[in-house]
Amino acid sequence: MASALTALVVAAAWLFSAPGVAAPATMQEVVTWGASADRMGEAVPDRSYRLVVRTSAAGTGARIRLSNAFGDRPVTFGRVFAGVRKEGAALVPGSNRPLTFGGDRSVTVAAGDTVLSDPLPGRLPAATALVISLYVSAAGGPATGHGMAMQTSYAATGDHTAQESADNWSERTGSWYYLDAVSVRAAPATGAVVALGDSITDGWQSTTDLDRRWPDYLARRLRASDGTPVKGVANEGISGNKVLADGAGQSALNRLQRDVLSHPGVRTVFLFEGVNDIKAHTGVTAQDMIAGYREIIDRTHAAGKCVVGATIAPFKGWYEWDAAAEEVRRQVNEFIRTSGAFDAVTDFDRVLRSPYDAERMLPSFDGGDHLHPNDKGMQAMADSVALDSLACSRRPG
Repeated sequence: MASALTALVVAAAWLFSAPGVAAPATMQEVVTWGASADRMGEAVPDRSYRLVVRTSAAGTGARIRLSNAFGDRPVTFGRVFAGVRKEGAALVPGSNRPLTFGGDRSVTVAAGDTVLSDPLPGRLPAATALVISLYVSAAGGPATGHGMAMQTSYAATGDHTAQESADNWSERTGSWYYLDAVSVRAAPATGAVVALGDSITDGWQSTTDLDRRWPDYLARRLRASDGTPVKGVANEGISGNKVLADGAGQSALNRLQRDVLSHPGVRTVFLFEGVNDIKAHTGVTAQDMIAGYREIIDRTHAAGKCVVGATIAPFKGWYEWDAAAEEVRRQVNEFIRTSGAFDAVTDFDRVLRSPYDAERMLPSFDGGDHLHPNDKGMQAMADSVALDSLACSRRPG
């Protein structure tokens, strides 16, 4: 118990630095947490959200990004606070600090827009259970957020953002609202990787509240490694997402700029997506998929970032599987492995497939539906990523 309390105190220490201490100008801003924005149903005014997220890269001058990407009218945040989680909705005493936006406590975000907070003084450690408490004072129309967080957060009527206790935070939610990124300023060479994907990347069938999505396991590996400057990980997976067509969120092509390329410090995009295009039986061919991948690669390279391509995992046993979809998957994976279009390749297909039936996931990795890996499968995926493949460098153009 004593060691756990000590860890909480250490994690909260960044909040106790003297106000006005700024990060050196030579520091690199890098994304330390991210989640894809999507439409979330009707926005509710006079509503508070206490959102729990896990940082990856450590740094100073933490700031958050609030998104109204799917709103059709402005949304006003009356107050926003950042603190460190103790347990449940309760915060480490003394850790909750107000955020400002251009020096103001309140901020209005126009429809379709985002806003960045001012930096907080002090250091934010890696692997911190960071809690962003925001009060939506005025809103209407569609809300923006991330539906399947695999993390319990909290909600309340009225403004309770300044409170550090769990009082009034009796409502639970499995979604994140309005918050879509956290960044820090780190050493100049520090970079980040963004995982662009679907429900497997989003973490479905991993254990809720334990950070066992495959990008979480990858973040742990990066944190423990002294051999790579890549420390930030942003999980930009959306359940049901496709490369080519909108539906469950905007397609990977349509959200690439907002969800991926706009984040600071990104060195590499990790592209693991396509099974939803293939299994939907909409007539999508391997050539269609390859054209979509090439566009993502070209746009990412033009932004000066590298792309790691991951092969599509086996899904025989899922109700939409058939031989035709399997053939498209085979052709797409052949392109990913052999075309040379990607800067590097991670072969999730070979990691996850059964040695007895290459079209089916290994039972010990199967989350139960023959499409989504369990915690063990998620860790195996992360363990198969060559860390040096995430640190490549390109110039824009």
